[in-house]
Amino acid sequence: MQPRAFAILTALLLGVLGLGSVAVTDWTPSTTSAAVAPAATGATGSGAPPSGGATATGASATPTGDPAVWTRSTLRNKLMSEMEATDPGVALADLDKITKQLPYTVRFCHPIAHELGHAAVKRFNADFQKVISFPHETCAAGYLHGAVEEMLNASQQPEVDLLKLCAPKNSGPCIHGVGHGTMFVAKQDVAKARDLCNKFTTDQNRIRCSEGLFMQLFGPDEEDEKAKANLPADKLAQDPLYPCKDQPALFQSACFFYAPTFYLSSHDYPNHPEVYADALKWCLAGKASGGAVDCSRGVGSRTMKYNLDREDWAAQQCATAADGWQRKACAEGLVSYYTVNYTEAGAAGRLCGKITNKEMQGYCRSASGLSASLD
Repeated sequence: MQPRAFAILTALLLGVLGLGSVAVTDWTPSTTSAAVAPAATGATGSGAPPSGGATATGASATPTGDPAVWTRSTLRNKLMSEMEATDPGVALADLDKITKQLPYTVRFCHPIAHELGHAAVKRFNADFQKVISFPHETCAAGYLHGAVEEMLNASQQPEVDLLKLCAPKNSGPCIHGVGHGTMFVAKQDVAKARDLCNKFTTDQNRIRCSEGLFMQLFGPDEEDEKAKANLPADKLAQDPLYPCKDQPALFQSACFFYAPTFYLSSHDYPNHPEVYADALKWCLAGKASGGAVDCSRGVGSRTMKYNLDREDWAAQQCATAADGWQRKACAEGLVSYYTVNYTEAGAAGRLCGKITNKEMQGYCRSASGLSASLD
């Protein structure tokens, strides 16, 4: 498949799969500071965490006993306890409710859902059908991804089992989870993980698998220092979008799309809102290798993910790009993530209606005809 044809296929898939990464280490994102304004203040009533340093240990409790501001650790602990006391369905329903009410929690809902999936496989003694019998669409199917990862990680024959886990439906989210799992099996060796993805017999499923692979490579996308992707600094110095241009054509688009995850996390995006516009400039390093469009889509997707409660502001970041093709690509990323998170009919139209920049609104509407595949 040619790279541009692959990019088109990738764009047409936007929405089926999910974001986040496994992130089993228990870490807490750094406190949001006033530098994040206008987003992270409570003045908008949008559900964003208040500025001024409220954390799990310092925030006052609500009448329900929950903290006033959720962190990854406090929300994860609550849901793991709920699952242990009841079942995964209860915990996932609560996670869905919280992320809908408080959009800032979307930043870490996917890795929490991954952990729930890991724990469920252990709880039900690797009975995969039992594990996935609970509704698991929450947070872009992160629970399903985590369950697949755990199954593959424990497999004695992962190269065989990866073809069986998702059969016969072979749904996009399941195969995306296999992609995450290949990086566990390969111990972060991209070439070995890529060989596992190539066990699938169709390009479509290889692409889906590559999406999970590169999402895992670029790592937990939160601001914690311990959660950043482990990419060699010398390689990045030579090529800011390493290792994407070195990948086979079929795998390049997913790599370029997820590369901004690492850029944003390593540039402290919660406290430096200007980094979104900077990321678009950074993506231009991929022009020679044909990856700038996919990279720009990835920036748009991450921008929306981290700013779900201020859609127009997110679109304004895309509007800073110097060229129309990049503004359009960024808008496609905005739509892709928004429709991953809000799966109900009319979600894309609602997003476009909130964008005040007429050019960006137009790009949004044209992109809304696409269903998305990448979280």
